[in-house]
Amino acid sequence: MGRHVAFGEQIMSNTDSFIEEVTEEVRRDKLFALMRKWGWLAALIIFGLVGGAAYNEWSKARAQAQAQAFGDAVLAGLAADANPTLLQELPTADANQELVKTLLLASAGAVDGADRAETAAALQALAETDGLPQLYRQLALLKAQMSGGTGDGARDTRILEELATPGTPFRPLAIEQQALRQLEAGNASGAITLLQQLLEEPGATDTLRRRALQVIVALGGNPTPA
Repeated sequence: MGRHVAFGEQIMSNTDSFIEEVTEEVRRDKLFALMRKWGWLAALIIFGLVGGAAYNEWSKARAQAQAQAFGDAVLAGLAADANPTLLQELPTADANQELVKTLLLASAGAVDGADRAETAAALQALAETDGLPQLYRQLALLKAQMSGGTGDGARDTRILEELATPGTPFRPLAIEQQALRQLEAGNASGAITLLQQLLEEPGATDTLRRRALQVIVALGGNPTPA
């Protein structure tokens, strides 16, 4: 009796093994069939992923190289002994570089020997360009003010107040321009007050502070730098 039970269990075990092997073979056949049918799609997806990653890396390297080349060209064009036409012929790769080029040309007065009034007008027009990033807009406004402004005193005052707002990137330079406007108006005490404020401004450079000190002393003021 025991031998019959053991024999039956062995048969069941063999049957189970056979069924598993058949099932595995069926799965394998289905997998191979799927691979034959859709293998090209899987290969295409893999190729796309690999190709996309490679293109992304190439694009990053290309953009970095273009940015570096643009920066080198800008430095060459701004060199003291450089030909002004270097800036005019400066190649650009995107809209941001074109904006920088326009800003440099206007602030340098390199377009047809532009005078200060023309330079200020060009920079003011650039600042009013639709869609211009805020940083470039404020830089163009500042450069326009440094070139003489719009010619409208009230408008220039509002522009400089905007540029001198706490937290803006060019606040120290805007304060200096405010002080210079006070001097032009004959208000020496007002200029000294602004220059003293500039000495205490956290974002002011050492060069800017030295200029402020020199003007305060020249005006007979008593500088008290922070």
